[in-house]
Amino acid sequence: MSLLDCEEAFQKNNLQLLAEQYNINMADADILQAKIWELPQLSGQFNAYNPQDKKFFDVGHSKGAGITQLIYMGGKKKNEIAFAKSNKELAQLQFSQLLVDLRAQLRTAYFNLYYEKLKLENTDKQLVYMNDLLSAYRVQSAKGNVSLKDAVRLQSLVIQLNHDKLEINKNILDFEQNLKVLTGISEDIEPLMSESEAKEALATQPFGDEEELKSKALENNADYRYNLKLIDNSKLYAQWQKSLNVPDINIGAAWDQAGGTFNNEANLTLGIPLPLWKANQGNVEKANYAIQQNQKNAEFQKLTLETKVQAAYKTWKAQYDQLADIKTTDLQNMDLVYNGMMTNFRKGNINLIEFTDFMDSYRETALQIYDMKNEIMQAAEQLNQLVQTKIFY
Repeated sequence: MSLLDCEEAFQKNNLQLLAEQYNINMADADILQAKIWELPQLSGQFNAYNPQDKKFFDVGHSKGAGITQLIYMGGKKKNEIAFAKSNKELAQLQFSQLLVDLRAQLRTAYFNLYYEKLKLENTDKQLVYMNDLLSAYRVQSAKGNVSLKDAVRLQSLVIQLNHDKLEINKNILDFEQNLKVLTGISEDIEPLMSESEAKEALATQPFGDEEELKSKALENNADYRYNLKLIDNSKLYAQWQKSLNVPDINIGAAWDQAGGTFNNEANLTLGIPLPLWKANQGNVEKANYAIQQNQKNAEFQKLTLETKVQAAYKTWKAQYDQLADIKTTDLQNMDLVYNGMMTNFRKGNINLIEFTDFMDSYRETALQIYDMKNEIMQAAEQLNQLVQTKIFY
């Protein structure tokens, strides 16, 4: 699968992402709930005992009915709805940040797997030759044509190559497992990336310096925008709590058959709490403290984000420059020397000590070069994860 194929499968199948989307749906439900008013209350009044006629439940001569509706004052409903809408925006930002984080994990695992596969291929190539050589030396050692010391020297190199292969295969299993979880695909994923595509990805440069990247990160990073939105959210909450101190009105109509001044009397009813004290003052103060707390948290997140962008950019630049110092001709020369060493060893032009020393050095260098390329891609992904807009062209 190509990286694009993996990303498409990730967006379609990732269970964490699908679960997080329900938070947005629940926020929509909260907005709907905030718009709903209290139900009107219907009441009835019936005679229980008529002392004049000494009758119980004299409903025919004495009954009444009424209906009341709570009317919100002080903009309570408007403030509650605004707070619920702000919560939805927070849920959307949380979803955006999760999407960025999981996509970064996906791309990181993909590049890790790609370079581990290349390391495995290179190690297998060396093992094929070294195992054949070791078998031949064991035969010649048994015949007394070569010393046992030489066979042991080759055995040591083969053991090291097998150890490298074991570690690489363990890493491959981990990265394959990560990709399966992230993409929702149960089969093993083979990275599909040509050598030219890999070179092009390594050669890409960010559009600007670290100051421009910091500016872009502050503009686009969903986690930082979430902290900014929390300030607005807490202000809306404080405004809502403050409006709860305003008394509401109960308005209604009542009918009484014979209990009032007139028979079949129709009345208008009004009810309002006496605002002798602010019943919600504690929650208002708590909400005001939350505003200050979120402001400080946003300042901290800004400093943290700028510091992370700076560190990620410097890490990418150092690794990019380090690989750039190794010219393409140097890498080609290394392969030429590798092939030349094997040819000359077969012809007897170099001794076993020189050959094994070179092979051990080549083994380490080959692995290091793949790691260097992978680290560049990882650093680039970290920058993408922080800045959250297209920065590599």
